[in-house]
This record gives sequence, C-alpha cells and structure tokens, in this order.
Amino acid sequence: MKLQLQEIDCVSTISKEAFIKNYFKPQKPLIVTKGITHWPAFKKWNLDYMKEIAGDKMVPLYDDRPVDYKDGFNEPHATMKMSEYVDLLKTAPTKYRVFLWNILKEVPVLQKDFTFPDFGLRLMKSLPMLFFGGTDSYTFMHYDIDLANIFHFHFEGKKKVILFNQSQNKWLYKIPFSLITREDINFTNPDFKKWPALLKAKGFTGGLEHGSMLYIPEGYWHYMQYITPGFSMSLRAIARNPKNLGKAIYNIFIMRTIDNLMRSIKGQKWIDWKNRQAIVRTKKQQ
Repeated sequence: MKLQLQEIDCVSTISKEAFIKNYFKPQKPLIVTKGITHWPAFKKWNLDYMKEIAGDKMVPLYDDRPVDYKDGFNEPHATMKMSEYVDLLKTAPTKYRVFLWNILKEVPVLQKDFTFPDFGLRLMKSLPMLFFGGTDSYTFMHYDIDLANIFHFHFEGKKKVILFNQSQNKWLYKIPFSLITREDINFTNPDFKKWPALLKAKGFTGGLEHGSMLYIPEGYWHYMQYITPGFSMSLRAIARNPKNLGKAIYNIFIMRTIDNLMRSIKGQKWIDWKNRQAIVRTKKQQ
C-alpha cells in the first residue's frame, strides 16, 4: 500500500502565457528546472556563500517536536549563528531547520542576486523567505495561513515534496483550528493501519534540485523532506480565488485568535483535544 501520488509536471522553462493557462488557472502544481539560470543566485548561492555573507546573523531554528501549548505562533525552538548552523548541516544530520527567514530584512544585499519572475501574478516583494534543512529533516504536512500562490526556488542539494489540495482535507487527519495534519504521520512512509484514510487521499509528488522552481497553488498542503542539506527561497502572491481569500482572512483574524485564546485557557488539554478531533472528524468521513 502507498499514497496515491502522481508526479508533478516538470518542464525546463515555461512562458507566462503557458503558465497562466495550464497551471495557474487550473491550480495545478509545476516544477521548472531551468527557469532561473540567468540569476546570479544560480551560480552563487550555496551553503558556503550563505555562511560567508550572513555568518554572523542569528537565525530561528525549528525541529519536529510536537506542538506545545506554550509555543507561540511560529515561535522558534532555538537560535544559532548562520555560520554555526551551516557547519552543523555539513557535519551531521540535524532536525533543526530555518523557517521563514526574511532575507530582505536580514541581508539586503542578497536581493541583488535574484529578480522577481513575471508569471502574471503580483508578488509580495517585501516577503522573500529562506528555508534551510539538513539530511532527512522535514516540515510537517501543512498549508500556509494566507493560502497564497507560492513560487519555491531550491538551492544546493535535493528535496522531496508531497502536495495535496484543499479538497483532500477530509482524508488528511487535519487538526482543527490549525494549519497542520497530525504531526505523528510520516508522509514518507505512512502507517496505513493507524491512518487508513490516507489511502483515499490523492496528491502530487516531485523532487527539487539546485535551481528548480516549484509552483504551489493556493492553499495546497505541502510536506518537504531534505534528502541532503540545502535551502530554498519562497516568493508569494496573494490568493486570487475569493473563497481562498476569505479563508485566509478567517485564518489570520479569527482562527488564530481562537486558538491562542484556548491555549491560554486550557493549555495542553486544548492541544490534546485537537489531536483527538483530527481522528474523530476524519473517521466520520470514511
């Protein structure tokens, strides 16, 4: 038994017109392998360069520990100098990942190494974010709070991705009042006896290498596993679908407020209740 995953379409380059027609409008994921060869970043960006250009910067680190009620929204589990973190990535496997690191704010000179691609969408130019990970580290299956269109560029090493669209929510053991599935699900090798509904979920998978760009449509769930140490940069465009835009507003201003309030009132009991409800609600769909 295995997940029902089809390979993400992969092309070397693509025009704006073809992208809009074949991927943005139908909301299909895409991998472009040679779309940024003209960027200085294509030749310059690797772990050694990041250590050189940003070695003294403190970076937020996250691992795969379960959510704790005391943790704030996107609160890091540790911090470390970039130089120390790169050394760690190169010497031993580590679960520590850098998540949502704003390069414009921290190292403005890096913006000279890339240009904003024209795919017919208005990109949020103040929010290019970097993500780093070591061998076999991974992100939990999740979707972004604003359900944005995401253009995800990978540098150095290899990364595996698994995607599901929002229509698959009922099979994914989604945690209520959250943006994640059950954290104890290993999407690389799921235990279908424990999580049988996953057999009904239909998604996409693909691999990223240096210079690859992944288009993640609005609200898609994404799981990322670093096969080898590397890093990626994401550019975002606001959701165009009115339904997704409405969900984004709800998530930011209502859902997150409710979740933070209940954490403060009920503590770990709230987290435990949500985890149980993920199973209860999924079973009702079967």
